[in-house]
Amino acid sequence: MTKADIVDKVALGTGLTKLETEAIVEGFFKTVIDSLRDGKGIEIRGFGTYKVKKKRARQARNPKTGEQVFVPEHFVPTFKFSKDFKELVDKGMKANKNA
Repeated sequence: MTKADIVDKVALGTGLTKLETEAIVEGFFKTVIDSLRDGKGIEIRGFGTYKVKKKRARQARNPKTGEQVFVPEHFVPTFKFSKDFKELVDKGMKANKNA
């Protein structure tokens, strides 16, 4: 599913125009990115949690050349699905498998 598919589905379900829905979806994405960039996590109950994790500096190896390279400390965004979310997906997949 692409962002355009999400916009179409939300617009259909809410009665908003695709243009209005696209602005809302873009606003949501921007809010998530801005919050994580500022070091703030986001918790959406029943959906999941966005956080930023700090990765320490380390020595790594280029798999192509075998050469050792230094990877500096960096930060990566992470997402953890909620228990409810995982259960809904599991039930849905099992129902589709049995159908």
